[in-house]
Amino acid sequence: MKEGDLVLVYRDQRSQYLIRLKSGNRLMTHHGDIDHDEILNHQFGDMITTHLGKEFYVLKPSHYDLMMKVKRKTTIIYPKDSGWLLLKTGIGPGSRVIEVGSGSGALTVLLANLVGDRGKVYSYERRRDILAAAQANIERYGLSNRVVFHLGDVARNGFQESGVDCVFIDVPEPWLVVEPAHQVLKGGHFLASLSPHIEQIKKTVEVMEQYGFKRIEVVEIILREIMVRKVGTRPKERAIVHTGYLLTGQKVKSQPLTRDRDDRNPAHR
Repeated sequence: MKEGDLVLVYRDQRSQYLIRLKSGNRLMTHHGDIDHDEILNHQFGDMITTHLGKEFYVLKPSHYDLMMKVKRKTTIIYPKDSGWLLLKTGIGPGSRVIEVGSGSGALTVLLANLVGDRGKVYSYERRRDILAAAQANIERYGLSNRVVFHLGDVARNGFQESGVDCVFIDVPEPWLVVEPAHQVLKGGHFLASLSPHIEQIKKTVEVMEQYGFKRIEVVEIILREIMVRKVGTRPKERAIVHTGYLLTGQKVKSQPLTRDRDDRNPAHR
């Protein structure tokens, strides 16, 4: 364990703290205080105690922890959704990715961790206050060298980059971003979008079809946690059900259609 490491100090689901270690600092909890210097003398997996004698554990934070513990200015994309999108689109070390709608920076944090030092995340946001919140979270996690933030309206002004591996869209009118995304995506690579309303998805799919995207797919991910007990194992009463519809499609090198839809197909009317 060394100064600057991110650690999860865990007692139970209600008492867990993500901190960056710094000599001389102190973590204050409802169960007592813990000096950072005390944690620095331990390893991941060790048990430590507060000044009141309460037990905590020093754990290595996961991508899930980093996402869920960003300081929120907006609603964040949930790990159940981002996980599926990232598996679908194949983002990994060295990828160059555009994000439209920085939000609180939860997805930005995940993307920055996945692309590594050889990759880059280009995050676009229209609102200055939201952009500042996302930047603060990226700085908090020490990922500033992997992310470039842009303040601006992509639908009007397009992107500054080209030849990117993926474009993620999380804005109220995603269909307006399809054309600029098509221009900057590499052939065969993914556009991905998250929308809370099915009408947003329908409009976006229409435009994606106009620009020749293939393998267009829409899914919804439902997550339900199970309570395991000696007697009465069952699902929790509350589940994370609808958080959004997930849309993906791959760019192919063809000319966009000149008509809005193929009227010969009744499904498109």
